[in-house]
Amino acid sequence: MEELDRLIGKRDYREFLNSRNELYRERDMRNHPPPRAEALRLMSVHPNLIKRPILVKDGEVVVGFDKEAFSRMS
Repeated sequence: MEELDRLIGKRDYREFLNSRNELYRERDMRNHPPPRAEALRLMSVHPNLIKRPILVKDGEVVVGFDKEAFSRMS
């Protein structure tokens, strides 16, 4: 959980939630996102709740498939 917290840093943690995940939809997280601490706990317990891929390079983080952002980082 600490590593995930460091990875997210000051970014909006909701960007890391996988909207295609069943738990995300069951809890209607789009309209009722959990507080950050609860979201981190849930992502730690349910790793599929984390949007992927996550690319980290030189302190820049790209979450989800973003071909343009990936190209800029290479």
